[in-house]
Amino acid sequence: MEVAVIGINHNNSPIEVREKFFFSESMKIESSDQILDKSTKEIIIVSTCNRSEIYVASDNIDLSIDEVKEFYKEFFKFSQAEDYIFVKKRRDAVVHLYMVAAGLDSMVLGEDQILGQIRESMTFSMNLGFSKKVLNRLFMDAIFEGKKIRSKLKISEIPLSTSYIGINLLKKEIGSLNGKKALIIGAGEIGTLAIKYLYEEELEQIYVTNRTYEKVKEICKDFDKLTPIEYDVRYDILENIDILITATGAPHTIITHRDIKKLPNRLYILDLALPRDVDPKIGEKENVILYHNDDLQKMSEENLLRRKELSEEAIEIINGDVGKYINWITTLDVDPVIESLNKRCFSIKEDTMNYINRKVELDKREKKIIDKMIMSALKKFIREPIKILKKADEENSEEYIEIMKRLFQI
Repeated sequence: MEVAVIGINHNNSPIEVREKFFFSESMKIESSDQILDKSTKEIIIVSTCNRSEIYVASDNIDLSIDEVKEFYKEFFKFSQAEDYIFVKKRRDAVVHLYMVAAGLDSMVLGEDQILGQIRESMTFSMNLGFSKKVLNRLFMDAIFEGKKIRSKLKISEIPLSTSYIGINLLKKEIGSLNGKKALIIGAGEIGTLAIKYLYEEELEQIYVTNRTYEKVKEICKDFDKLTPIEYDVRYDILENIDILITATGAPHTIITHRDIKKLPNRLYILDLALPRDVDPKIGEKENVILYHNDDLQKMSEENLLRRKELSEEAIEIINGDVGKYINWITTLDVDPVIESLNKRCFSIKEDTMNYINRKVELDKREKKIIDKMIMSALKKFIREPIKILKKADEENSEEYIEIMKRLFQI
């Protein structure tokens, strides 16, 4: 039995192609039934926004791969599918799944979400009987590998979000955000992320405003401790806050130098917008510490570089661990041969004992001793060939199996 993955993902396909190949649960069932009706023995489909990958186990892996390629074209009615399909088989397929599980093949290097998606895909196929011993073991090993790498290297804990980096920077500068007051201007994705991170820091008060007040009310539904304010009064509360975070899509500055008076307390400003929301000259004012998006982006790039360095370590771990699964799956092919050898030994022993019993009168104890001696001698004879067979690598195992079958007539 061999394994392969045939799929389309973000590495080789734009989003307009990937979205054509999304599998709903009902499509997974229909697809798995169709593919299993042919040469494939086991199947697990992993379908996310960034990948649609079909993992198969088969006695004739090349035939299964061709069948799945054809399936992609016919099922999704996309004749150009093969232009985007990638194929990995045997060891390369195992390495690929381990990489995916570890978050090393994701758009955001080291992300955690994919691990749960892999577990869900395995459980779905396992419960419906689409996957069995070979793929279930592969996916369980991959999940274990993903957890191991995350625990050891903690790649995902190195922040890439400028919102998260900025707030961590403020914590470092201020010492603690507990009991502080903040104003967030902007109710888009970045502003919402900033609110989410601030929520974890137990601030005394978080004000939020946006040019469109309806958006502010929408955000307040998700974050009940926010204090909404009108956009026009944003300058009025600057004297009463410790932190200002801006993240609007405005084409011009929304916090200008001339509109900020002398501040009685230190004000930390995170300008997360592009173009910038805050006039750079404001950073020159007394009691103002200003960080622009470029400052944080540089930190994000440095963190991404660190993630990439750690991913190299993760790949080394994966390459070292993949062999365990390869050795296991290889033994699946040799197990029937070993079983046949043992049956052959038992048959020879039985024939020999029957012959001895016809020629010599033995008591019960003598029969038992001779029986054990014959079986021990036969086991000793096949012990070394079995050891060699078990140690055979993936490339030689088929050849060794055929030799054993011919030599021992099994």
